[in-house]
Amino acid sequence: MTIYDLHIYFSIMQKRHFILYSLLLISFVSAWADDITFKANAPSTVVAGRQFQLTYTINSQSKDLRAPEFTNFDVLAGPFTSSSQSVSWINGQHTSTYEQTYTYTLVANKEGEYTIQPATISANGKTYTSNGLKIKVLPPDSNTQPSNTQPQRSQASGGSSNISSENLFVRTIVNKTRVHEQECLLISYRLYTLVDVIQLTGNTKIPDFDGFIKQEIDLGNNNQLELEHYNGRNYQAITLYQALLYPQHSGDIEIPQAKFEAIVRVRNQAQVRSIFDSFFDTYTNVSKQLTAAGTTIHAQALPGGKPSSFLGGVGTFDLASSINSNNIKTNDAITLTLEIKGTGNIKLIKTPSVDFPEGFELYDPKITNNVKTTTQGVSGTKKIEYLAIARNNGDFTIPPIEMSYFDTKEKTYKTLRTPAYNIHVEKSADDNNSQQSNVFVANKEDIKSLNSDIRYINTNPLKVQKQESIRIGSLTFWLLYLVPLLISIVLFIIFRKQIRDNADIRKVRYRKANKEVQKRLKTARKYMQANDKAHFYDEILKASWTYLSDKLSIPTSELNKENVADALRSHNATDELIAQFKDVLSATEFAQYAPAQSEHDMEDIYNKTSDMIENMEKIIK
Repeated sequence: MTIYDLHIYFSIMQKRHFILYSLLLISFVSAWADDITFKANAPSTVVAGRQFQLTYTINSQSKDLRAPEFTNFDVLAGPFTSSSQSVSWINGQHTSTYEQTYTYTLVANKEGEYTIQPATISANGKTYTSNGLKIKVLPPDSNTQPSNTQPQRSQASGGSSNISSENLFVRTIVNKTRVHEQECLLISYRLYTLVDVIQLTGNTKIPDFDGFIKQEIDLGNNNQLELEHYNGRNYQAITLYQALLYPQHSGDIEIPQAKFEAIVRVRNQAQVRSIFDSFFDTYTNVSKQLTAAGTTIHAQALPGGKPSSFLGGVGTFDLASSINSNNIKTNDAITLTLEIKGTGNIKLIKTPSVDFPEGFELYDPKITNNVKTTTQGVSGTKKIEYLAIARNNGDFTIPPIEMSYFDTKEKTYKTLRTPAYNIHVEKSADDNNSQQSNVFVANKEDIKSLNSDIRYINTNPLKVQKQESIRIGSLTFWLLYLVPLLISIVLFIIFRKQIRDNADIRKVRYRKANKEVQKRLKTARKYMQANDKAHFYDEILKASWTYLSDKLSIPTSELNKENVADALRSHNATDELIAQFKDVLSATEFAQYAPAQSEHDMEDIYNKTSDMIENMEKIIK
């Protein structure tokens, strides 16, 4: 092969590699383009006359944003364009993200529910469409003061006494107070606040709901504060507890009060000496007891004239049935399936009885409930499978199955009926009358294995050994009495010490303080990794204050920087440690309300908090 031939060969290979790389690049760009998302985001609830922001976000470079017509909204500013890009290497894997945001500042003209249509944008030569939005506009506060959609900061020297029942309360809400017996009603306890509620404590007392069957509703992890207009004011509201109740008897059934306890952050009153004092306000957490009013439910008895097939169902239901086969042989099984579908007390419906013909051996039915509990009630399917074995040949008929229920919409009884099923049973090849007459199978029991019931006679010679009895007064006799007595005395001493230690609540909280703060720091780290700034700083503050309260035996409502510093000095803490404590809390409070913070700031605050806890563990004994 000549040099010229080698040159041609390498030229061809370079062209092939270039084509291959080009195809790979095109496929990568195409795959990346398919992952482009274009989303619209805005508050679901706003107040008329107050501005809010509508943002459009796309994870690619884009142009030519075409926003819809903002009917019933005025555009105060926008669109403002911003972009951000991040590159990271994790375990050798390269990750790059890009985000471009278009921001509008809008104001609603009047109350109502409105829809913002999707927008379009161009990216990589394609047109993308965003999602639409539904926004509920609440009326402004009826008083002369401007409505404030954010919780107010209470002035706190007076503690919880300064928090009025108009600024923080819990309502008892029932969707209906007059129902029929076994008819579902929804009860909710909803918190309304104009102040800064940090958390609800475990000191909650929900009524036992005597006279009802209760089905609690899982509120999930997305249960958050939302705007709600009530009694002429706009509150931040959240549902604390929800349950479905089924009255078990007629008459007036009382639901007593419910008790809740909230921790509210209030600002300490202090004289402002410089402009920086407004950035480093100190706060105190105070406890506020909340009472939700009781209510009365008027349960009406179900009307007379109940059908004989009434099985206790109250609601709206449908009935369906099926059978696996109409032609079988003797000793074969058939399965008749019933499905009760609908909304109501479906779990409480009794199992319908099926009148199988003679010659069929019936087993206990298998019941499967596939239901879900929502604020609209319990809905789903109740599946009942009847298993029967044909013992005789011939033609048989399973009569229709009836089920009656009380329809809560039409206030009357309704009867559902399945079709009849004709069954043809042929005699199996190995079946004969002599065998059939000697076969006995107990009704409603599973068939047992005879090998486990019969035991063969043992023909091997038996070895008989004499067993000696324990003599009174022997060493074994006294050990049997003394050893258990000694063990009981030792256990009594150990348990007595544990009971004495656990009786001191302050010591218990002191011992568990480090364990609890590590849990909170672990939760804060998860928020930091998810770049959830609001929850991160809130969890850091909770971790710090709760740790100091438990470790220094200072009630949460009395915590502030000054008395914590005094308590630390009493434990011979250095001025450096006290300054570190104040610096961590001040930096966290400032970061919590600052317009923006970087991920580096979050990690710095997390490390400082961990170091502070570690240093305090060394000196607080």
